[in-house]
Amino acid sequence: MDPFAIVQLVLRIILAAVFIGMGVTHFLPRVRRTMAAMIPAGLAGPDRRWAKPLVTVSGVAEILGGIGLLAPWWGVRFAAGLALIALLVAVFPANAEAAKDPKRFGAVAMPLVPRLIGQIVLGALLLVAVI
Repeated sequence: MDPFAIVQLVLRIILAAVFIGMGVTHFLPRVRRTMAAMIPAGLAGPDRRWAKPLVTVSGVAEILGGIGLLAPWWGVRFAAGLALIALLVAVFPANAEAAKDPKRFGAVAMPLVPRLIGQIVLGALLLVAVI
């Protein structure tokens, strides 16, 4: 195994742990309520009825994506990496919503520019891990 392949393997394991761990938190009641509150009204639907299902979907997607990063097949790992990048894009509006109200969301309300930079870096790390 060449050095780049070792780096990729280590990176995939770390990213898998991060995404699986974050996915699991979507099912903790307090975190779930906070995440549901972060979803912009336009996505949450009338009476915010879609907020919690969207939290569930994103949590399941993070867990499955993390597991996919550990698959022995390159195609599955690559698809999981791309899906997780798409998920980062999809959840960004919720992060932007939280950034607008730091008193309400506390530490989750990371300022928008650092959050964007972090998500771009995370996406780049995913690409490196699965190429």
